[in-house]
Amino acid sequence: MDIVLLGLAAFFAGFVDSIVGGGGLIQVPALFSFLPGTVPATLLGTNKMASIWGTTVAAGRYLKMVSLRWSMVVPAALMAFLFSFGGSYLVTHIPPTYLRKALPFILLGVAVYTFKKKEFGADNKPVFSGSKETYMAMLVGAAIGFYDGFFGPGTGSFFMFLFVRIFGYDFLRATAAAKVLNVACNAAALIWFGYSGHVLWMLGLTMAVCGVGGSVLGSHLAIKHGTSFVRKMFLCVVAALICKTTYDAFFK
Repeated sequence: MDIVLLGLAAFFAGFVDSIVGGGGLIQVPALFSFLPGTVPATLLGTNKMASIWGTTVAAGRYLKMVSLRWSMVVPAALMAFLFSFGGSYLVTHIPPTYLRKALPFILLGVAVYTFKKKEFGADNKPVFSGSKETYMAMLVGAAIGFYDGFFGPGTGSFFMFLFVRIFGYDFLRATAAAKVLNVACNAAALIWFGYSGHVLWMLGLTMAVCGVGGSVLGSHLAIKHGTSFVRKMFLCVVAALICKTTYDAFFK
């Protein structure tokens, strides 16, 4: 019965994550709830194993519909990979106590800005081009990649927000770029957890299959309904992240 419920959690996590990120809001608590006796690092590693496949499938579906400049995306993804690995290593030595308390306020700022700017992410109006766009994307990949490895909640949503706010992408293109960078972050963390022996491989693969199903459905709806749908989902997920991170930081 537990495996069925974890599969359902993975499906809904894949669905949400494929649209705006934040699938960990569903999948991680489910793993901790159904496997309370398991070492936390193993649950986090299993979560990465379960989520990376759905994120990869979603990235592929978006990239069939929107075009991204690979000379920008690949260096940014490489930076996300390297810094996510570094963050994963650092968190084993320095607990993210202060970041945990600051995160709800950062997310609140993101939500307020997005809500007030009705046109935010509606149109694709790139701000940069050429090498400048590449360097800026590498900075974003490094910063959020490190955050993903060191702490993690809302990584996909942060990637999306920054690709809209800094680069002028619409929400659909921002989602596509975010998915590619998310795959890089997940791969780095999975390598670290796998090397450390902190992955339940069979459970992770089972949940991955369910997550891919949710990812296919979510990315289909996002592509079909466009940027306005993604914007609404983004606000809902950020609101949920604010509630979850506030509870974790101040009441848990």
